[in-house]
Amino acid sequence: MFTRVTAQTRMTNAQLNLQVSAAQLARLQDTASSLKKISVPSDDPAAAADSMRVRAAQAATAQYARNIDDGNNWLTTTDSAMSAVNDILGRVRDLTVQGANDGALNSVSKEAIAKELEGLKSDLLSKANTTYLGRTVFAGNSDAGVAFDATTYNFSGSGSGSGVQRRIDSNTTVQVDANGAAVFGTGASSVFALVDNIVADLRAGVNVGSRISAIDTAANAVLSAQSSVGARSAQITKAKDANLQTTGALEAQRSGIEDVDLSQIIIQLKQQEVTYQAALAVTSRTLQPTLMDFLR
Repeated sequence: MFTRVTAQTRMTNAQLNLQVSAAQLARLQDTASSLKKISVPSDDPAAAADSMRVRAAQAATAQYARNIDDGNNWLTTTDSAMSAVNDILGRVRDLTVQGANDGALNSVSKEAIAKELEGLKSDLLSKANTTYLGRTVFAGNSDAGVAFDATTYNFSGSGSGSGVQRRIDSNTTVQVDANGAAVFGTGASSVFALVDNIVADLRAGVNVGSRISAIDTAANAVLSAQSSVGARSAQITKAKDANLQTTGALEAQRSGIEDVDLSQIIIQLKQQEVTYQAALAVTSRTLQPTLMDFLR
């Protein structure tokens, strides 16, 4: 059985083949301009699903990076404040040792020491109420505005179990503040009250030598808290390095799924252009006008 091939059949088939070739050329042109393998999920559903999973992981990693940077800034601010507190307490101790030498000091000298100690106490209060982005670094999650009252020296921050936490990966959180009550004490047992007591003793003519051990105890508390901050800073630094490696690995995965090889797509595009031009040339020669075309 023979199948009749008419001019209309040839024209229909030629148009269909040209449309398919033109569509393929258009697809390659879109891919070359966007440099993306996947324009819509239907292009490659499996790859699109993989891409969504990788992008979700990238979003989480980017958030961890922001948390790490914020936590590092918290810890840096806290550590700097503690370093300043150590220096201040060192000066307080030196002045107390001087003030304990009753035989070499007159009332004027003791008053000068007392006034300097009062200034140092103000500096201590300022450091104890250090803030980062408007939040006190020694007051935990408290919104009181200050960690210590300037008059009563009462601690207005939250307890040791509710410090400021930052999640640095899917399984780890790090406390980025310090418990002010543990560092400075609170109320009458605070380091601020201790300085007040030293000042009062100097003005009352009481030997302040017995206060030196209390100053050393306060300094040791600050050093202990600073050591903890240093350990957490090291943990944050390691987390930052790990986060950078994860970011690079995820970007490589995303690129492998979504991005095209530019040299390869250019070659394919050129091949398809040649194919399309050849199809146009062949079709134009194959579908020559006949006498019937002019008689219609």
